[in-house]
Amino acid sequence: MTELSALARRALAAMDLTRLESNDTAVQIKAFCQRALTSFGPPAAVCVYPEHVAAARTSLDRLNLSAVPVAAVANFPDGSTEMSRVRSEIASALDDGAAEIDVVMPWRALLSGDEAGVRAMLDAARAATGNARLKTILETGQLVDADIIRRASLIAIDCGADFIKTSTGKVPVNATPEAARIMLTAIRDCGGRCGFKAAGGIRSVAEAAIYFALADQLLGPVWATPQRFRLGASALLDDVLGVLAGATIAAPAGY
Repeated sequence: MTELSALARRALAAMDLTRLESNDTAVQIKAFCQRALTSFGPPAAVCVYPEHVAAARTSLDRLNLSAVPVAAVANFPDGSTEMSRVRSEIASALDDGAAEIDVVMPWRALLSGDEAGVRAMLDAARAATGNARLKTILETGQLVDADIIRRASLIAIDCGADFIKTSTGKVPVNATPEAARIMLTAIRDCGGRCGFKAAGGIRSVAEAAIYFALADQLLGPVWATPQRFRLGASALLDDVLGVLAGATIAAPAGY
């Protein structure tokens, strides 16, 4: 197996295959879930809006992909401080079969100095999520400043995030290696117990490799498993499958 194909397999296993279009229908969600059934194995999860969790869960089960969790976004993409909304969206998603929740940190409140409001929202999200996996989206492209990105990372970890995630994918600047380094360093400084998710704009195996390399450098080569490292993507799957199809054709006997 070539180094590139090994990276592609690593990316597929860590991928949160994502579809977050406001006008999606159940038919489109069914077709989207079909993409999770690949000859090289499934992604780590599929990610949809709360109202599409039931359709996604049913579709995956029918494809014999019951082991693939459904992730749902909450408070997305704006990251308001409306706690009733985040509680309602999380409850609805969990009731319909979601196993993971991606919630948006109220980054505007953080930038305005309302850290107490940010913490209150994240505490509410943690409580509403219960034993399900909680990923907190920092929206690093809007935070911009390195010190603020680090502070956001530490707040999210302190409020019980299982993962901290770069971006919603709905702003001009999403995942960047610079923000990822800051976040991964914060995770390392907190003992490596929190996971990391890069999301937004990652379209190739070569781009995914940058984030794996950062995680391997800062947290060690065995840290970035799908239990602790994710890539939020949609277009990335096409490149992964293209690399793996080519690698399979060119691979020597025994692979």
